[in-house]
Amino acid sequence: MAVLAILALLVLTHSLSCDAEIKHSAFRADSRPLILFEKFGFTLQGHVSISVTNTAWMVSESALTGVPPDPSLMGFFISTDDALVQVLLEYEQKADFCVLHSDVIRRLFTFKDLDAENKYNNSFPVSDANEYSLYFANCVPHVSVSMDVTTEMYNLEGPGGKKDFLPAGQTQLPKLFFTFFLFYLVLAGIWIYICHTNWESVHLIHILMGLQVLFKALDLVSEAEDKAYVKATGTPHGWDIAFYIFSFLKGIMLFVVIVLIGTGWSFLKPFLQEKDKRILMVVIPLQVLANIANVIIDETGPYAKGWITWKQAFVVVDLLCCCAVLFPTMWSIRDLRQASQTDGKAARALMKLTLFRQYYVVLFVYIYFTRVVVFALTTITAYKYNWVSDCAAEVASLTFYIFTGYKFRPRDQNPYLIVDDEEEAAAKEALKIDGFEL
Repeated sequence: MAVLAILALLVLTHSLSCDAEIKHSAFRADSRPLILFEKFGFTLQGHVSISVTNTAWMVSESALTGVPPDPSLMGFFISTDDALVQVLLEYEQKADFCVLHSDVIRRLFTFKDLDAENKYNNSFPVSDANEYSLYFANCVPHVSVSMDVTTEMYNLEGPGGKKDFLPAGQTQLPKLFFTFFLFYLVLAGIWIYICHTNWESVHLIHILMGLQVLFKALDLVSEAEDKAYVKATGTPHGWDIAFYIFSFLKGIMLFVVIVLIGTGWSFLKPFLQEKDKRILMVVIPLQVLANIANVIIDETGPYAKGWITWKQAFVVVDLLCCCAVLFPTMWSIRDLRQASQTDGKAARALMKLTLFRQYYVVLFVYIYFTRVVVFALTTITAYKYNWVSDCAAEVASLTFYIFTGYKFRPRDQNPYLIVDDEEEAAAKEALKIDGFEL
């Protein structure tokens, strides 16, 4: 059982992003052999502070032997991912092995160190710069543990020893997110100017695109403030609520706008077909579920029993949304191809097909990069450079927003309407040669 728990946690820690907030958690009759609290990147002046209160343990009735459990077999330790692999090897070699007795991990304290009131409070320096995970181990079978735990993990910075609650590799995030907020603020200003100067060509989709840029900017500034307060104090001071609200609005609006652009709604046709409406009816509830899962993931932690389930649900739902939004663009390409055979306007159809084909390719690349490449960067880069994956994701998003805005911006003179006979003939030949298959 313990081996399976270590294997599961080893897989989990490889994809776990570092947390930073001061955490308060309560456990009641928990019999798990190994509990992962959080992961943190330390500098040479790192510290782990743990406070444990209301501690109690109980043996299940089926395992009562009259011998009290050994409190030295229950306690807290920190370990790197590499050390946890060695612990697995030790488990295979020794039948009654307890991870707290391993030489490759750093044991912080056991329940044997509790005071007369079954409490413990201490801070431990971490002078070896590395990325560590904090665990609680219960090596006594059939024993469940109850306790209230408060954890603080931080690095000391500067000559005054100021606490930095963001892990090494994430201390740059407040400035990074605020910088991209400024980019989107400029982008919103440019979009307002374009819409104002081409007001007669503005459709409802252009208004929604502007709102999407605004929600993205507000999402970034609230996340920047969230990280800044966590960095300084260990708590977000309410900015996490603003972040969840704007993240929710940004997420839903992004997928809705992508679907609407993919269908050509508002600027190519004034209505949505039934299949397009069904996509929206699928995407919007899935995004609501994804945002609920994201809030639960952020507000609890890997120590919560249902945390892994919510983490998996978020990944699956997000991938389903990404796949769903590709279909409207594919359908538009197919419909435009079929219409070009009957309406006799080959040049206009060729322009539209080229536009939607480019959009489909860019959308696919954007989804692949932000969901696959960014995840790969998170897992393979050193913990000191965790900010690189966040920067890559924001650069990809900004590029996608700029491309979409440029290609679908409102214009006074619609190039689809300015076509001569020579262009029409060339377009017909192009449509015959290239079937625009995806």
